[in-house]
Amino acid sequence: MMKMFISGVALFAAMTVFAQPKGTVAFWSTMPAHTWLAPTHMMLLDAARAGKRVVAVGEHGIVLLSDDEGKTYRQALTVPVSAALSAVTFTDDRHGWAVGQWGVILATSDGGETWSKQRLDTAVDQPLFSVHFMNDHDGIAVGLWSLMLRTHDGGKSWTKTTLAKPPDGGKTDRNLYHVFADQKGALYISAEQGIVLKSTDGGTNWDYLATGGNGSLWSGVAMPDGRIVVGGLLGSLFQSRDGGANWEPLKSGAKSSITNLVANGKELMAVGLDGLVMKQREDGAPFDVAQRPDRAAVTVAVIDADGKPILFSKDGVLAGL
Repeated sequence: MMKMFISGVALFAAMTVFAQPKGTVAFWSTMPAHTWLAPTHMMLLDAARAGKRVVAVGEHGIVLLSDDEGKTYRQALTVPVSAALSAVTFTDDRHGWAVGQWGVILATSDGGETWSKQRLDTAVDQPLFSVHFMNDHDGIAVGLWSLMLRTHDGGKSWTKTTLAKPPDGGKTDRNLYHVFADQKGALYISAEQGIVLKSTDGGTNWDYLATGGNGSLWSGVAMPDGRIVVGGLLGSLFQSRDGGANWEPLKSGAKSSITNLVANGKELMAVGLDGLVMKQREDGAPFDVAQRPDRAAVTVAVIDADGKPILFSKDGVLAGL
């Protein structure tokens, strides 16, 4: 049993994560998700917009839908697994994918109402932490022990990609936490030991970029002004203005680990453990760092139609900032 420490990784953010052996846990995870009495109080690990809808995913295969900018939620009609779901993404208001425990990949074509299973591997719990689709056909999912899967048919088939060894001879067996793209279509993955991976050919080949840090980087975002910003352990933040060729640390003063980075127009927003909610109005501006009074382990933020954040956490949907 392999223990991963409390982190802001998409999968099991702000909780202890274990890779489980085969047996009853694997069997239970393959059962359809339950209907819960208080779903908004379940652990929620990621969220995304599907057009005007907000879709959040989390423990026990829960999928929550909101059609009123986060005021009310209901569970999805059909989710075929009870495995924890760590990340979700949509390419439009209907087509989306979710990934998580046991390397599960789910797909929806009706905005998250119903989901179908594309992949599940109960031989080993090698969870997927993040998923990103460039369009309705081409996607990539990443996770534990350098697990990288790619599809070119909308997820009907997924193929493993083996990473080349880094130039410094370091290990390729590293955890890949968050995959995202910039405005030019380049792909980035925030990873362990202060490393960011970059691909300019759709994920076939990857370069290892050293940010200068040595901690795990749990999230990343491409800002509208072209900056690439990554963050993670103990409030660490690094940014690049040249596509990852050079990096500089950002001094926010935050000490709590960052779980999610979001671009809200020119504003950079970060949320994290211990109730961390942090904003930078624009490049070069000072950070406004605050902590929620409840010290909630905030896992992800989604921006509503008014430009305000909807926050999700280890304890479910959070009210206000």
